[in-house]
Amino acid sequence: MTGREPLRQADSGSAAAFVEASPLYLRGVALVMVAGAFWSLAGILIRNIEAADGWQILFVRSCATFATLLLIMIFRYGRQTSAQFRQAGLAAVLGGMGLAVAFISFIFAILGTTVANALFILSAAPLATAVLAWLLLREAVRRQTWIAIAVAVVGIAVMVVDSLGVGALFGNLMALISVLGFAGFAVALRWGRAADMLPAACLAGLFAALASAALVPDFDISLHDALICVVMGVVQIGFGMVLFTAGSRHVPAAELALLSLTEVVLGPLWVWLGVGEVPRLLTVVGGAIVLTAIAGRALTGLRRKPPPVGSV
Repeated sequence: MTGREPLRQADSGSAAAFVEASPLYLRGVALVMVAGAFWSLAGILIRNIEAADGWQILFVRSCATFATLLLIMIFRYGRQTSAQFRQAGLAAVLGGMGLAVAFISFIFAILGTTVANALFILSAAPLATAVLAWLLLREAVRRQTWIAIAVAVVGIAVMVVDSLGVGALFGNLMALISVLGFAGFAVALRWGRAADMLPAACLAGLFAALASAALVPDFDISLHDALICVVMGVVQIGFGMVLFTAGSRHVPAAELALLSLTEVVLGPLWVWLGVGEVPRLLTVVGGAIVLTAIAGRALTGLRRKPPPVGSV
């Protein structure tokens, strides 16, 4: 992770309206799907780390993420970059903290369980966002969302129970914490109504770098491992976040949840082809249940009638 914005509220119209605006809509779809493909590289990149531990990976990756997103903001806004951070305000700080928690826990999730387990659990982030927004922002939650949440919980329970027999419980718990971090990130953005998520994502890289700098046992990391971590920070997160930000402006929220599942589908495929990591049967079953819940919730949003304001 990944850097997904779960169930963002669409700014205008319904899915049909976007389909009719063909060029921008199709461009947005392509950008979101490519962003998911970038994010899906996390597992295979981490599996190719030779010796670095989780905190060392986090420190280098987070520094690269922060530097990349800051340079992109400077290129985009020039002298107005600091003003963008001030305008984002407390929402960006809180969102950055939530995303930093997600960044940290995601690394340990991948290190502690299979890539398939971690990504299938993380795919439930849109549903966790709906619950958190309901609790904190009093946003209405549709019946279809509650049904999807119930189905996803069953799928996650299947994967967590399966992990008890293979010593992967810690990794699955880290994935669940990452889900909560992503949900906090999304809710903070909704609360602040920030038009650009890059200040929050940039701060997340900074916060994660500071936390890992305080907890890393040492900074002795090989050039091989450091280069992989830099690629994760620059390409996998940085470029993916920029593409998603651009694409999400032209795609309805319901479709974002569906299109960004390219991360969940491709991630386990890369590690299977690259390092022979085959998910267990119950992982596939539980993951299929979660993906069905997410896809079903997204598809119910593809209707001509615009959703009520403040509902998910």
